[in-house]
Amino acid sequence: MTTLIEIPAVELPPTELIYDDGEPMESNRHRIAMNTLITSVEQAFINKNDFFVGGNMFIYYSVNQVKNRDFKGPDFFVVLDVENTDISRKAWVVWNENGRYPDLIIELMSPSTAEIDKNQKKEIYQKVFKTREYFIFDPFDPNSLQGWRLNGDFIYQEIPANENNWRFCETLDLWLGNWDGIILREKATWLRFYDKNSNLILLPEEVAKQQILIAQEQKIIAQEQARKAEILAARLRELGENPDELLQ
Repeated sequence: MTTLIEIPAVELPPTELIYDDGEPMESNRHRIAMNTLITSVEQAFINKNDFFVGGNMFIYYSVNQVKNRDFKGPDFFVVLDVENTDISRKAWVVWNENGRYPDLIIELMSPSTAEIDKNQKKEIYQKVFKTREYFIFDPFDPNSLQGWRLNGDFIYQEIPANENNWRFCETLDLWLGNWDGIILREKATWLRFYDKNSNLILLPEEVAKQQILIAQEQKIIAQEQARKAEILAARLRELGENPDELLQ
């Protein structure tokens, strides 16, 4: 007599996913802060195409999470060493990304999300995602930056601040710190990336402005050199010399 062994059915990952919950960012400043971080990473890695940077988009990692809708996604995240050529992602779906989770996450806090960001989300990023580095920052509180990095036991340890109160992000080999200025007509203390030499990672509009200033300075220098040359030529002519021959 043959005994039939019942094999439990494997629950496949869902395919009908929600990509937009219709909820806006906490404030206009939060939106600008998120886009500034995204654009900064794109600028820092402008010659690379093996990473993905996203913000305010869903991360799907389990069947239960999709059913319960108990987690949406971080405000900003980066995944390294992934194909990013001709791929349009509406969400980061872990089972479609060879099991890859974000390597870096930043949450832009507000009074209504601070407890969740510091506790529940931090626990998910540590225990489930095993995200290497996690930072939090409130765009309305310049002194709110904190960061954690996984140690050898996959436990988050706080990242110490330097003399500028910046934290070093090993994942991107960049500093994270405050910058006071105006972005998109809003004056605030923004969270920005700096290189290892403490140089600000410029946004495209800042690069363009810098290039204009450099061009203007070069024009002024050229005009001054031309003025000095003309003064010298005039003096030589007064002395009866031919400036064209002497200045060749």
